[in-house]
Amino acid sequence: MTLQPLFEVTRGPIVESVHYGSIAVVDSKGNLIASYGDPQTVAFLRSSAKPFQVLPFVERGGMENFQFTPRELSLACASHEGSDMHVQAVLALQNKVGVEEANLQCGTHLPGDVDELRKLIVHNQQPHTNHNNCSGKHTAMLAHAKMRGLTLDTYLDINHPIQQDILASFAEMCLLTVNQIQLGIDGCSAPNFAVPLYNAAYGMARLCDPNELPETRSSACRKITSAMSSYPEMVSGYGEFDEQLMKAGEGKIICKRGAEGYQIVGLLAGALDADSPGIGITVKVTDGDASRLGNGLESTNRVRPAVVVEILRQLGVLSSKQEQALAAFGPEKSITNHRGLVTGKSHPIFKLN
Repeated sequence: MTLQPLFEVTRGPIVESVHYGSIAVVDSKGNLIASYGDPQTVAFLRSSAKPFQVLPFVERGGMENFQFTPRELSLACASHEGSDMHVQAVLALQNKVGVEEANLQCGTHLPGDVDELRKLIVHNQQPHTNHNNCSGKHTAMLAHAKMRGLTLDTYLDINHPIQQDILASFAEMCLLTVNQIQLGIDGCSAPNFAVPLYNAAYGMARLCDPNELPETRSSACRKITSAMSSYPEMVSGYGEFDEQLMKAGEGKIICKRGAEGYQIVGLLAGALDADSPGIGITVKVTDGDASRLGNGLESTNRVRPAVVVEILRQLGVLSSKQEQALAAFGPEKSITNHRGLVTGKSHPIFKLN
């Protein structure tokens, strides 16, 4: 792995912190059109894999079978914030499928949504499984299993037919063999995939520009990208970077964050100009994009949003209006202390090759 400085934080005239990482930008023809660091870096997609994980379900007619709406399909691709909006949408989805919250094997964590977290604290309640940011994905996996008459108890086992379908379709999208994909277990207990940044970007480019794929898969890809871009608030939450970027992209950009500094972005065909192919972008921040906040909490959004905005700026994707809409995320931001004094700045320091 070639470690290259990606992003720095200053205090006064001194560089106080440096984050390292790599970038791959690939079009739907397989051309590496830009990169930084090592585009062959092998990394787990983590939650950036979610659009691929729902693909075989959609391809097999799952939306029609359970009458999923595009909004609900977007939720199946989500790392949501556990807000009341998200939890109620997951419950509605489970009612359609005929499964219960107890069937989900994703575990439990506190909601990221401030209002929902406050409600739990005030009422002395524990979070439940549907608060998990992956509950939409797991409900869709259960729906896939139920639709095919398969056991629900082992739906996360890598040898379960739905996980084998997910693995095979992901490999095909990235033009890899199944044996070339390294496997791990995600935070939600589902299988997860590690592949070179180049191949993941290639897969995303094909998801966004599926014209050369078989018609059934091409249709499924379009349903997924349309759902995510039409209902970005279901993918993350209002005000989150994924939601704001897709909102600013006006149907031409999809994106999905992953843990440990991973980010995937897709530009639909025609996003750059009338004849431009689909483009996939993958970013891996080597140190995981974590920084300690003054309140004792940990931020995992310091690097990726600013880096992605800078990538899109360098590629000429964003209009001045879109750059202004995303200014809260960078690329350059002032850093203030607890009194509001400016102490330094943070900004990307890479140039795409």
